[in-house]
Amino acid sequence: MSNKWSPESWRSKDIIQVPQYRDQDALNSVEARLKSYPPLVFAGEARELRHQLAEVAEGRAFLLQGGDCAESFAEFHPDNIRDTFRVLLQMSVVLTYGGSLPVVKVGRIAGQFAKPRSADTETQEGVELPSYRGDIINAIDFNAEAREPDPERLIQAYGQSAATLNLLRAFAQGGFADLTNVHKWTLGFLANSPQNDRYQELADRITDAMNFMMACGITSETAPQLHQTDFYTSHEALLLGYEQAMTRIDSTSGDWYDTSAHMVWIGDRTRQPDGAHVEFFRGIKNPIGMKCGPSLDPDELIHLCDILNPENIPGRMTLIARFGSDKVAEGLPRLIRKVKAEGRKVVWSCDPMHGNTIKAGNTGYKTRPFDRILSEVQQFFAIHQAEGTHAGGVHFEMTGQDVTECLGGAQAISEEDLSSRYHTHCDPRLNASQALELAFLLADGIKKERGLFSEGAAAAGF
Repeated sequence: MSNKWSPESWRSKDIIQVPQYRDQDALNSVEARLKSYPPLVFAGEARELRHQLAEVAEGRAFLLQGGDCAESFAEFHPDNIRDTFRVLLQMSVVLTYGGSLPVVKVGRIAGQFAKPRSADTETQEGVELPSYRGDIINAIDFNAEAREPDPERLIQAYGQSAATLNLLRAFAQGGFADLTNVHKWTLGFLANSPQNDRYQELADRITDAMNFMMACGITSETAPQLHQTDFYTSHEALLLGYEQAMTRIDSTSGDWYDTSAHMVWIGDRTRQPDGAHVEFFRGIKNPIGMKCGPSLDPDELIHLCDILNPENIPGRMTLIARFGSDKVAEGLPRLIRKVKAEGRKVVWSCDPMHGNTIKAGNTGYKTRPFDRILSEVQQFFAIHQAEGTHAGGVHFEMTGQDVTECLGGAQAISEEDLSSRYHTHCDPRLNASQALELAFLLADGIKKERGLFSEGAAAAGF
């Protein structure tokens, strides 16, 4: 691979998972307009996230990444943004206390519009049309007009991302994220949870810790860290024309940053070493992620690390494992051992969603069983304990809404319940109750993993 890189050098490479636009001139015009628009995020913010992820890579912090499977134009509403942000804050507090580690919060939000598909077309009742690829590309309605890729949707996606970021920044810095508020919300959740007793002890310990801090004079008024929080955005950078238009030179460093999000990732379907997506990613300086599934060979993983992070910069690469609860025990250890043997500084994160999707009985709904999601995360932690490495984070598709898309959990959502509030535009998501329940279940696991990791590190002389 040539070392010469530019924001458009990906165009000389083979590319998959992108739409075919009928009017290329219209697409060029839209991309030119986007190039003239202000950045959505700033290079300094992306650098700060990389520094925090470097702490995760060293076992001194934990990554919580979550949000919508695919944002939609129809469900764009401040209440939906608020509710998702709130659940991520609640999960973060539980995980912070459980693991005695700072939690780096990254949302799948303000840009998570494009989705890879298993086929270019789909057929319904004998009619074949292009697959729905996310609202940034086409519409979900099954008719020829809706499924035609429309360049103007890129402009709408930019506008929605900008408005979402504006609200998130206000929430994060304006008092909504106050630790006292977040804990009160969690106590409210417990009061209505069928598993109240199961989590009450941990919640009581958090209450005691907060009361102790208040008695010592550490309050939201005296400690800004309790009144506000850092929050970052991320998405799968699938539509490279949009990403190129948002890629700018940082005036302070002279480096290229993709200003569409603080962090972007490569999907399991688009990580070809000589492909367009890897070519684009190798030149931007954002922290980046890469999905790692059962088909990834350990040697190819190291080859991709050589391309994407040749200087082995801590915090630059997050490897997001997405195997499925029935495959993670076989597939993940060989990747971990190779990365460890090669001395690569990476964040290991667990995506327990994508490998655990099933069709529910006779209903036809795609769903994900809560117990399989939990099982994959538990195995992820156990594997890292066994290998003497750090289970650095989790990556969930979730929403703050009370949807019924994933089976099980304390609410005991059944196959018959799925149809009542199945709202996703793509893949099933954990609802607010399931997401927070998962955080409680993970909290003790993180604490145990951290203790074992610390003992192993001490034995090794670190």
